[in-house]
Amino acid sequence: MIIGSIFGIAFDAIRANKLRSSLTLVGIIFGVTSVMTIISALQGMMDSIEEEISVLGPSTFMVSRMMMAMSDEEFREKIKRRPIQLEAAEMIAENCTQCERVSPRVFASTRVKYRDKALRDVTVMGGTADFIHIVDMEVELGRFHSYEDDLYRRRVVFAGAQIVEEFFPDVDPLGKEIKLGGVKYTIIGVAKKKGEMFGESQDDFVVIPLSAHIRQWGQPRRGVYLTIKAYSVDVLEDCMDEVRVILRSKRNVPYNEPDDFDMMTAESALDMINQFTRITRFALVGISAISLVIGGIVVMNIMMVAVTERTREIGIRKSIGAKFKHILWQFLFEAVIITFAGGLIGIVLGFVIAKTLVSLIGMSISPSAAAIILGLSISGGIGLIFGVVPALKAARMDPVKALSYE
Repeated sequence: MIIGSIFGIAFDAIRANKLRSSLTLVGIIFGVTSVMTIISALQGMMDSIEEEISVLGPSTFMVSRMMMAMSDEEFREKIKRRPIQLEAAEMIAENCTQCERVSPRVFASTRVKYRDKALRDVTVMGGTADFIHIVDMEVELGRFHSYEDDLYRRRVVFAGAQIVEEFFPDVDPLGKEIKLGGVKYTIIGVAKKKGEMFGESQDDFVVIPLSAHIRQWGQPRRGVYLTIKAYSVDVLEDCMDEVRVILRSKRNVPYNEPDDFDMMTAESALDMINQFTRITRFALVGISAISLVIGGIVVMNIMMVAVTERTREIGIRKSIGAKFKHILWQFLFEAVIITFAGGLIGIVLGFVIAKTLVSLIGMSISPSAAAIILGLSISGGIGLIFGVVPALKAARMDPVKALSYE
């Protein structure tokens, strides 16, 4: 009952001093909003990146001359590596006992045309029929190319959604012919739309049989990229070890030298991205946290003013029996109520701003329970921490001096 009474007194005091309470609220809203915007935006981007990388599946990994470089020195060292040739992919497919599927891929960029319409710099990927069974690429219409298409070097194409939307907005695209670099290809399938990431479309691509790609663009001078699927997650490490041994043997890498190629699973890719962005995330959150400290100082200063203004009230309450802890809790409750309310508003504003910013680069976010709990904990904690000094000052007042205060 005493706690309820103290809470009621604190709430009435906040309502009676609307201007002072509003100023305190604004300081907390600003701080929590900035923190929540950064946390929500970063979480949204990482979730989107994780979703994209997860198409590899838990038992799949990639192999290439160079995946990622964390420094200029590492990049300069990796760029000197020899490309991985198509023969290496064939050797892995023949000798790797734990590999369920192996799909070499090559890339080119060209002009895609249909009648009088054209798109420039469209990514053309050449891959084997196994590729669709390795990655989670969904088919919207038609089919992916088959082993026979690859064997006979057929000029067939599996198109991204943007290509179809541009050339065939109201027409069935299957069976239509488009030109890739001046050569006619027949559309046999359409990929499900994926949207944008970091402002770039993920649907402006076409996939053709690897043999057709080599037929038109020749042997890849930059080598091939390998996407490999192990039989299960349990044998993934053994599968990667087998591939490593085969590649080192094929590329004549001495036993005492490191690999001259990179291998990466979806999990390791996320770990590298997290490592690369960790310092940036800490720096951004640290900078935004400064605004919270400023908000806390605002709370403390305004509460100190409130204590001074209500000196006689404190004296009267003490003279009729209010104890040290009652006065202490009253002013702490006032600070926490204000900062908690500011936290709620800041969480909503932060999420809305983050959603707007993230949508500009083609991503989306959803409310995070961890972020909401963190925001409320921070705002409530600020009220407790920065409200302690004013509350102690009020609780320690001599009632005689407080009653005589003018």
